[in-house]
Amino acid sequence: MADALHAVMESDRTVYTRNVVNRLTKEQQVIKASEHWKDEPALPLPAQMFRMGAEMVAEKDVGFTYSLLSMWPINKQNTPRTDVEKAGLEFVAANKGQNFYAEETLGGQTYFTAVYADTAVAPACVSCHNEHKDTPKTDFALGDVMGGVVLRIPVGS
Repeated sequence: MADALHAVMESDRTVYTRNVVNRLTKEQQVIKASEHWKDEPALPLPAQMFRMGAEMVAEKDVGFTYSLLSMWPINKQNTPRTDVEKAGLEFVAANKGQNFYAEETLGGQTYFTAVYADTAVAPACVSCHNEHKDTPKTDFALGDVMGGVVLRIPVGS
C-alpha cells in the first residue's frame, strides 16, 4: 500500500514540476515560482505544493502521513528528525532506484515507515536548489536524489 500511495504522490509531484513549474518558469518564462508565492505573483514551489497536500491529508486523519525531507534542506523544517528518517534518506541517496522500509515507534505508536528518493526531475529543480541563498548543497544535477518522501502508516491499533 505504501508503494501505491507513493506512486500517486510521485506522479502528481512530477507532473506539477515538469508541466507547470518548469514549463512556465524555464521554457516559456511567463511567471516565476517562489517560496513567497502568497505575496508575489508567482507559483508555489513543488516542495510547497507537496507540503500543502501532506497537511490536508494529515487533517483528514486517514491512517497515514507523509512528508518531504532532505539531508540538504533549504527549509530547516524539512530536516530529518528520527534515526529512521536519517537512515532512509541516506539509503535512497546511496542506492539509486531502491526504497527503504523500516518500523519505528514514535510516541508509543509503531509505524511502518517507507522512504522513497525524491529526484531532480526538471531543470527548474536543479537551478532553484543550487542557486538558493540558504542551500547547503550547490552541485545538484538532473536526476540526482535531492531528498526523500517519508511515508508512515500506523501498525496495529
